Amino acid sequence: MTSNSFLDLIYQDDSLLLANKPAGLLAVPGRGTDKQDCLSTRLQQEFPDALVVHRLDMSTSGLMVFARGAEMQRRLSLMFHEREVKKCYVAVVSGKLEPEIGEVDLPIVADWPNRPLQKIDTESGKPSLTRYRVLSNEGDNTRVELEPVTGRTHQLRVHMAAIGHPVLGDALYGDAASAPRLLLHAAALNLLHPTTGAALHFVSAASF
Repeated sequence: MTSNSFLDLIYQDDSLLLANKPAGLLAVPGRGTDKQDCLSTRLQQEFPDALVVHRLDMSTSGLMVFARGAEMQRRLSLMFHEREVKKCYVAVVSGKLEPEIGEVDLPIVADWPNRPLQKIDTESGKPSLTRYRVLSNEGDNTRVELEPVTGRTHQLRVHMAAIGHPVLGDALYGDAASAPRLLLHAAALNLLHPTTGAALHFVSAASF
């Protein structure tokens, strides 16, 4: 297998696949011939029935679930839509985050003149909720566990920036020069198996 088609496959069965997406790789194809290399394309080269269920930002690393076939895609997509899948991320954010446990409840909407940016908008934004828990203080920065209760585009990045603690390395909402990459990683996924109903728990350690 060439480096261009590298796959970090965490789990596989006849219903679903779970893979680790590296930072800097698209989750799904973008527009243009130069944006076709992505995690979904790499998976489909080995598993032609692999279908997208959810996405991660290109700059974000970590766990992604893929369905095996249209029926599993329907079931898994519904589980994500109904918030039956619990996702936890690890991030390093600027500054000392206080209190150590809290939540950010701020509505988010697309910033259309400045796409792909999103913004906080109390009038037209969609309800958006992020829970957080401080893991450790790292100098002037904070390592934090983030749980997106809702799943808005760029939600974690927008919410952290909105409370004055942008994720390090965030070129859109913070300072790209503050880290060599976006320090945001999808570290855990909990869900029920779409066929058997068995509880599945997956973890992936952040590389930063």
